[in-house]
Amino acid sequence: MSNLYARITRDSLWGNNIVFAQTLGLCPTMAVTSTATNGLGMGLATTAVLVASNMLISSIRHVVSEEVRIPVYIVIIATLVTLVDVSINAWAHDLYKVLGLYIALIVANCAVLGRAEAFAAKNPVLPSGMDGLMMGLGFTFALTTIGAVREILGTGTLFADAHLLLGSAFSFMEMKLIPDYKGFLLMVLPPGGFLAVGFLIAVKRIIDRRSASIAETVPVAAPAVS
Repeated sequence: MSNLYARITRDSLWGNNIVFAQTLGLCPTMAVTSTATNGLGMGLATTAVLVASNMLISSIRHVVSEEVRIPVYIVIIATLVTLVDVSINAWAHDLYKVLGLYIALIVANCAVLGRAEAFAAKNPVLPSGMDGLMMGLGFTFALTTIGAVREILGTGTLFADAHLLLGSAFSFMEMKLIPDYKGFLLMVLPPGGFLAVGFLIAVKRIIDRRSASIAETVPVAAPAVS
């Protein structure tokens, strides 16, 4: 079981990352990652939906028939997204005003339904919850990284207005990295999202290729002869 969880964690955070490997969920990725704070907020909202939907769908996988499984999954996901949307509106209204429509569009995120169909519908509740958590954290990592790149290059800050959007407890994250920086407007506009995503995907592929090359050159130990 520990090997299963280790594989889920490794694949979700890096090897099968929603954005950098599967290139799914690009609509919110491009729209809300003008800052790292926005990316973090959207990622955490999606993580909550992934964990809850995976566990619920796994728990009913033997009850729902094959013919109606997709509509049932969509209803469950839409219900959870509505709960997350209302919760953010109630307890993090400033973040809600920034993310706006894109919270509701989590319903249409292919990654959420994809994990329900590919993993939760075929596995027990706990591994499904773990898969949802790790996939969500991988998505959060991707959105936050993209937002950080765009924000640093665009305005010279990192996690700007975190205390307003996420709460006063997150004020320690706010940083001014480049003093007297006039900014690079392109990076906070939509084209900057495409540039940042393309660059980071390229970096990931370079790292993967180098890791594979190193693994191929490491000699395999010969079995001991008794």
